[in-house]
Amino acid sequence: MAAVLRRLAVQRCSLWRCSVAPLRFPQRLKHRELNRDGTLVLAGGSRSLSARSRGESRWQHTEAQGSVEVDVKRLEGQDEGIAEVLMCRHRARNALGHAFVSQMRELVFSLSSDSAVRVVIFRSLVPGVFCAGADLKERALMNDSESDLFVQGLRSLMSQIALLPMPTIAAMDGVALGGGLELALACDLRTASYSAQMGLIETTRGLLPGAGGSQRLPRMVGITLAKELIFTGRRVGGQAALEMGLVNRAVEENQTGDAAYKEALTLAREILPQAPVAVRMAKEAINRGVEVDIGSGMAIERMCYARVIPTRDRQEGMAAFIEKRPPRYTGE
Repeated sequence: MAAVLRRLAVQRCSLWRCSVAPLRFPQRLKHRELNRDGTLVLAGGSRSLSARSRGESRWQHTEAQGSVEVDVKRLEGQDEGIAEVLMCRHRARNALGHAFVSQMRELVFSLSSDSAVRVVIFRSLVPGVFCAGADLKERALMNDSESDLFVQGLRSLMSQIALLPMPTIAAMDGVALGGGLELALACDLRTASYSAQMGLIETTRGLLPGAGGSQRLPRMVGITLAKELIFTGRRVGGQAALEMGLVNRAVEENQTGDAAYKEALTLAREILPQAPVAVRMAKEAINRGVEVDIGSGMAIERMCYARVIPTRDRQEGMAAFIEKRPPRYTGE
């Protein structure tokens, strides 16, 4: 137990530090200047990035060249603190190609150090699709070494998503296959429409799940069921996914095709009022604790609890209880 405490204490970048750090752009954007209209000046005079949109929400683009395949929308008003990662590679059904993965990695990196974000929703803007999985056209052009390196990068991205310090929710309003389901498995919570189709279908393509699916699925639904699903490459709908514990909530699809997203937003709004540091520390305690024996897990819980004690939010929670009023948490 003492060894576990020492390892946690010297961790180079703990989720606690991420929870209190100010928003920083990725290094490659950090030193760029702002135009007078509030856009970022990019190297070589290429297309600028809007620091603030004309609408009610703030948007962040990641690529100076080419089309935007992944974007971020930060909600405002009563939903301030919720960020949505928007997958919008329409022509390829959000397939996991080089540009898509690169843009997703950059956005996840920026979110990881944004203490203003309390919940992240991963959703698709492509009708009927969450993420179709691997970009087989790109993959066909890779040799064995290139394919292996790309999958390693994909596995790293899923771990990056799983390590985000705030709660994450995948909203599946459609197909989530292969790497698409692995992306959802990397999130903390999942919602799905009854009509959604999910599956780790890699064995039907002569492969096995390579971006964390073979490890995360058994931890969620149990070893024997995970083996059955992976060995057969079976696809399941939203209702079946709910019954086996693959998703947290399943709903009837609506006419606009975003019922799972709306359910995810409802769930995010339930998390939003809670003390953000406490929520982040609870996530760290659970995620780290399930990977070790119960005694070491208790030591992890103790350390996470100790980080919450000196916060202003804890004092606010106690004061609100005594004064019989809703708490006003600031994340400090």
